[in-house]
Amino acid sequence: MASFAVWDYVVFVAMLLVSAAIGVYYAFVGGGQKSSKDFLMGGRSMSALPVALSLTASFMSAITVLGTPAEIYRYGAIFCIFAITYGLVVLCSAEIFLPVFYRLGITSTYEYLELRFNKYLRLCGTILFIIQTASKPQITGFDLWGAVVATGVVCTFYCTLGGLKAVVWTDVFQVGIMVAGFSSVIIRAVVVQEGIGRIVNDSYYGGRLNFWDFDPNPLQRHTFWTIVIGGTFTWTAIYGVNQSQVQRYIACKSRFHAKMSLYINLVGLWVILVCAMLCGLSLYSIYKDCDPWMAKEVSAFDQLMPYLVLDILHNFPGVPGLFVASAYSGTLSTVSSSINALAAVTVEDLIRPYFKSLSEKKLSWISMGMSLFYGGVCIAMAAVASLLGTLLQAALSIFGMVGGPLLGLFTLGILCSFANAIGAFVGLASGFVISLWVGIGSQIYPPLPERTKPLYLSTAGCNISLENLTSTVNPLTRISNIPTTERPALADNWYSLSYLYFSTLGTLITVAVGIITSLLTGTSSGAVIECLLDLFQTRELSLPQKLLDFRHISLTYFRTMKLQTQQTNSVPLASLCLATNKHKLHLYHFLSL
Repeated sequence: MASFAVWDYVVFVAMLLVSAAIGVYYAFVGGGQKSSKDFLMGGRSMSALPVALSLTASFMSAITVLGTPAEIYRYGAIFCIFAITYGLVVLCSAEIFLPVFYRLGITSTYEYLELRFNKYLRLCGTILFIIQTASKPQITGFDLWGAVVATGVVCTFYCTLGGLKAVVWTDVFQVGIMVAGFSSVIIRAVVVQEGIGRIVNDSYYGGRLNFWDFDPNPLQRHTFWTIVIGGTFTWTAIYGVNQSQVQRYIACKSRFHAKMSLYINLVGLWVILVCAMLCGLSLYSIYKDCDPWMAKEVSAFDQLMPYLVLDILHNFPGVPGLFVASAYSGTLSTVSSSINALAAVTVEDLIRPYFKSLSEKKLSWISMGMSLFYGGVCIAMAAVASLLGTLLQAALSIFGMVGGPLLGLFTLGILCSFANAIGAFVGLASGFVISLWVGIGSQIYPPLPERTKPLYLSTAGCNISLENLTSTVNPLTRISNIPTTERPALADNWYSLSYLYFSTLGTLITVAVGIITSLLTGTSSGAVIECLLDLFQTRELSLPQKLLDFRHISLTYFRTMKLQTQQTNSVPLASLCLATNKHKLHLYHFLSL
């Protein structure tokens, strides 16, 4: 197998230098970062297109570049059902969460929790986000320590100097690099296989074009329903309420640009998904008779793409380096958004409220210091990941379950007017505990192969020893032999729940427990029923008009809710029923969505 040449390193270093140069440019253009708002929010002057590309770049991490093609190679193209999921996620984020956050003019999404409930829930949300984001090592995927450290240093450099504008515009540059890396692999694979038809034909007869599986069993890893339902909750927790994503689209110069950035980003998500699918199918077409993993050419499935690149592109100087640059560009975009978001929540939620005498200039310098600090944390976590391996990956899966309860908390606040602070806290704690329970159980007792459905791989065309063939004839056999300890009843039921439903579970439990607790502690259930009966008697209501007036309904409802939260920690629904008939109409619309 060939290795990287000088030109490959030149391409990689050039990508890092251009990224750093963008940070330097935005550190000084327009007089530099005069305030924390300039540094963290780009002065709220961003346009839709660069923000959209930035959102797409952050989605397209090294996991997407390396892991998604391997996922399709191993489990088939059912992963492409996420195209439907992305559409639902963008719709929910643009029409439910964005109007609330944008009109409030907040920097940290967790400021909303104090406006809606109290400062303690704001602190809970902030701490959970910091733990979730700072504990996740993003600089992974290759065993090139020099490149890992260089990536981390450059990322920290331009985040610290240029703030959000540098993050967004380096993302625009990096998304171009990522698409170019994907395209180079796809084009070369089509040439090697003498046409796209052969790739599709091989994939069809190899069972990789398994787009539709309507099995309703929630224990199956990937089906139409787990991807559409579970995936929608999982990704809405990222696009709808996660600081890393929300911070960028509320930095747009108008709400129209903010919404457009999400919808343009949707097109980018679809393009990336198609590219990843074609790379995965190309992997199978080329290695259908000699799987590199079973032949022990690679030690993990996420090494398949680099293996393919060196195999088919080694005669093209600089092109393998372009692919490596694309993978590390995914890492840079994800880490930079995390660093900027962590700095934002630290300054806005943990420093500004308690040190009110600090000037904007001092807060700007503190924001830069926080970016530098969190950049160092990301580099350190990359080192820890290389040392702890699978143990840390198990811990990261658990931290990833924070998103579901946080989505439930925001949903409870925005969609349930009668929810109070006690209900929100009990709901958040309940959702978090249940998510941890099923998450820890799934790590201790991994799902069996009949739940994950790995597809058949072959070594029939490999020129390898009999010993290797004997030990790796059927991957299904190897995987099924892994669980040697006795599995409890929960292991094959509760703990085998599809990972995509973890966020769904956390969200629904948080909302359900929050509603029940709120009714028991701060809102009369009789008042709720009386209010709803009264509203249903309004005859002029109609479903089409309700949907058309959704934006206006949300705005009117939220202004009323915000006014009442300034006076009390709860929002009694009965008091809203005493409003004017116009507000009564708005409330009916909102509750019936």
